Amino acid sequence: MKQKLLIVDDDDAIRTQMKWALSDYYEILLAENHAGALSTFRRERPAVTLLDLGLPPRPNDPDQGLATLSEILSVEPQAKVIIISGQGEKKNALEAVGAGAYDFLCKPVDVDELTLILRRCIHVVELEREYLEMQQRTRADVFEDMLGASSQMQGVFAFIRKVAGTTAPVLLLGESGTGKEMAAVAIHHRSPRNGGPFIAINCNAIPENLLESELFGHEKGAFTGAHMQRKGLVESAAGGTLFLDEIGDLPPAVQVKLLRFLQEQTFQRVGGRQALHADVRVIAATHADLKKTIASGKFREDLYFRLAVVVIKLPPLRERGDDVNHVAREFLHRYSAQSERKNLSFAPDALRAISGHAWPGNVRELQNRVKRAVIMAEGKRITAADLELDDSGEMVPPTTLKEAREQVEREMIQRTLKRNSGKITSAAAELGISRPTLYELMEKLGVAKERANAD
Repeated sequence: MKQKLLIVDDDDAIRTQMKWALSDYYEILLAENHAGALSTFRRERPAVTLLDLGLPPRPNDPDQGLATLSEILSVEPQAKVIIISGQGEKKNALEAVGAGAYDFLCKPVDVDELTLILRRCIHVVELEREYLEMQQRTRADVFEDMLGASSQMQGVFAFIRKVAGTTAPVLLLGESGTGKEMAAVAIHHRSPRNGGPFIAINCNAIPENLLESELFGHEKGAFTGAHMQRKGLVESAAGGTLFLDEIGDLPPAVQVKLLRFLQEQTFQRVGGRQALHADVRVIAATHADLKKTIASGKFREDLYFRLAVVVIKLPPLRERGDDVNHVAREFLHRYSAQSERKNLSFAPDALRAISGHAWPGNVRELQNRVKRAVIMAEGKRITAADLELDDSGEMVPPTTLKEAREQVEREMIQRTLKRNSGKITSAAAELGISRPTLYELMEKLGVAKERANAD
């Protein structure tokens, strides 16, 4: 099977030339801007990305390319990105490599040189994968990319092993930040569909009027702005897995269409009449109590039973015993290596704080705190203050303007979510921001998306 290669360049001629030169050896994916690159990378997880630094809307400025590099590495820290740019200034090369790029080439590119670098890069990717697989075989606490030595997590791993080889829909339950998407990825990787795409969508992050089109596609002229036919994520996931996060927020009309698809594996694009078929495994997830949502009339009971053929519950971090310290050390090892601060360790007060904190944002909150602490730590030991915790696990007063601003934002978001019963749309409206912006802030600040009801 060919390895996937993503080419990101705003020049159509260059994309076409590279595709023509490399398509015999790789499965070529194309993107022309920042958003397209990230969307394709998240969906396809290519082995290597060739990235132009000069991207729209400022093609003569390296900022968009460097931002794309940064976000790709935040999605997959081990991603291999080769910068290919006409902006050959040494400072851009050093900045890109310093930010995590695998290599840097200037246009016009020598195809023979590029081919050699790609072969070497793919070899490194394969060695890293083999090493990771070997680690996972020899370490009982590592399963795919998930960590956990506790009996609760070992039970989750065992459940995933059993269901991965089946075609049954799976419903993942758990608080925000417990690793539901990672569990879905693990099921996909261990299934016979692992050669197909894994496509994820957050049902709460897309406006209701666009969600049906996003899932099932639309025909040309189906609505204002539909200038061409467009495939939806269901079609794009054919032969693979579709992960529907926050399924409890699915609008009633889309619930009906999803139920039909689960029953018959057929669907229609918005504005279309032709029944289309797609062989897709559906994995859904929610932090909400769907039975309460069903009782309130906001979620179909028949859809619930179609989705919940197999139910896996992800435990909150506070119920996983010593896992919290183990996972914290793993994050410290990972982020200190990336920052070239390999001798960092936790001070005793940091370990006490980690053990004492309730972790409402679960693993995601722990990850964000450790990542920030690695950047902010002054010496070789990370303290409780670096984690923004005290010995009891409580938040410490901010010491800088940036910390104060983040703490105020965090508290405002938490209070607004509570006032709105955790409803994202209502909370975003009260705060005067969009839903995607609120999600980004919650992710950045480690705020748990705990709410009783869907919007």
